[in-house]
Amino acid sequence: MSHPHPELGAPPALPKDALRVIPLGGLGEVGRNMMVLEHRGKLLVIDCGVLFPEEHQPGVDVILPDFSYLKDRMNDIVGIVLTHGHEDHIGGVPYLLKQRNNIPLIGSRLTLALITAKLKEHRIKPTTIEVVEGDHRDLGPFGCEFIAVNHSIPDGLAVAVRTTAGLLLHTGDFKMDQFPLDKRLTDLPAFARLGAEGVDLFCTDSTNAEVPGFTTAEKDLAPAIETVFRTAPGRVVVSSFASHVHRIQQVLDSAHRHKRKVAFVGRSMVRNMDIARQLGYLDVPRGLIVDAKELSKMPDNKVTLVCTGSQGEPMAALSRMASGDHQIRIAENDTVLLASSLIPGNETSISRVINGLTRRGANVVHKGNAKVHVSGHASAGELVYCYNLVKPRNVMPVHGEWRHLRANADLAIATGLDPAHVPVVDDGVVVDLQDGEVRVTGKVRAGYVYVSAGTVGGVTEESLRDRVTLSQEGIVTVLALIDIDTGKLVEPPEFLARGLGADDSLFEDAIPSIEKALAAAAADGVGDPIDLEKRIGRAVSQWAGRKHRRNPLVIPVVVEA
Repeated sequence: MSHPHPELGAPPALPKDALRVIPLGGLGEVGRNMMVLEHRGKLLVIDCGVLFPEEHQPGVDVILPDFSYLKDRMNDIVGIVLTHGHEDHIGGVPYLLKQRNNIPLIGSRLTLALITAKLKEHRIKPTTIEVVEGDHRDLGPFGCEFIAVNHSIPDGLAVAVRTTAGLLLHTGDFKMDQFPLDKRLTDLPAFARLGAEGVDLFCTDSTNAEVPGFTTAEKDLAPAIETVFRTAPGRVVVSSFASHVHRIQQVLDSAHRHKRKVAFVGRSMVRNMDIARQLGYLDVPRGLIVDAKELSKMPDNKVTLVCTGSQGEPMAALSRMASGDHQIRIAENDTVLLASSLIPGNETSISRVINGLTRRGANVVHKGNAKVHVSGHASAGELVYCYNLVKPRNVMPVHGEWRHLRANADLAIATGLDPAHVPVVDDGVVVDLQDGEVRVTGKVRAGYVYVSAGTVGGVTEESLRDRVTLSQEGIVTVLALIDIDTGKLVEPPEFLARGLGADDSLFEDAIPSIEKALAAAAADGVGDPIDLEKRIGRAVSQWAGRKHRRNPLVIPVVVEA
């Protein structure tokens, strides 16, 4: 089984009869899903999502895949196939279309409606091709067939891609719910039919590969949701992903049964639910939905609020309610229902939100204390079922952290696949399919691209490190007036410290260290102000570490006397 080799170089030219698979995101992380297929000089993109930042990435809005591999080949892209409408699969599309705005977007009705609404905010009018399960579309040398799969958002599609190099089947995000709320089953007969035709490369969703058995049906949440609505003495506040139409449908049904009105809170929630309602994916009884402003006039036990923020995102409605910084004030007798999964890495922020809500008197119902969430992803039992049904020649686990990819690979191997036919790779590692065999042939750039304050790529790993240092260690500016002829201080330097919890005078003890560094510079014949600044910065940093066990960001400024 191949490991991602850091020494891999750029891939060689692609033989005419081969298919190249380049994951640019989603392998080694949960989010930022993007795969590029290359065949006969053309490129097909499958999904283009974003990843949400963690606490060590302050000031970052979202994280994009690195498009640099595509930069000079924008005109070779024949289309972007979108498997479903979640942010981690469509959120990066506006940024890719800014480089070429007429790349066709191929997807189901709801998926295209969600991305079109998002693109409107970026002032981009996309070229779209709407497909339904069973449709075939030729996109350049790629023959695409679309297959129904169920997931936690309606209208999910797997895509089979036929090329002269072989047949690739990509599941997108999927599970095998046998009792889906919209009656739309994952099309296992289509998987079997493609298996009989011969699937050369099966790319499967790994998110739940570590979880044994089968994923619980969405409808099995009904009793827990019903209990909340039946027993809640005051308002019910439900937090969910803004795209989780099935979950919100169950909330609406329960609210209606218990004669409560519902208001959507938060821009993305209002927008998405409006789209889902208009397209008929959300069945809303007449008079159930009211404007959030009207709720204050109603008795608490007749009110339901549906908002975003189940991941503890600082700007989302629920986090702001928990910190008391939202017009909706959480109070005694409120019941808050967190109806979403926990994305790995968000545990601390979710815990903070639960504590904040509880402190304000709310009863918080979450997956830790009630059955209010089921996953949208296939568990180990379903994945094994698919391997036995499809009997692929090669399997490439996609979508997930390393442990998920490895667990998924182990499942494929357990069904009889040779480990050499199950490449486990990182973002950017290039896998070629030729004559039914897969080979790792190189690596392309696939780092994180940060969007901060609306600008793309301005923030680097280095500036993020500076931000973290600033937040944890503080900052000190050193203003030094230096006689360039002698290289000595003309007067004692001025220090301006912030975030160190100490007086600026504390740094006067660092002056001997600065004088020593300047004397060494003079002895080395160094008189350039920029070099002197570096030496002063280093001297103050080392002094602060030695003396105070602090590592502030030091900004030295040299003024020539």
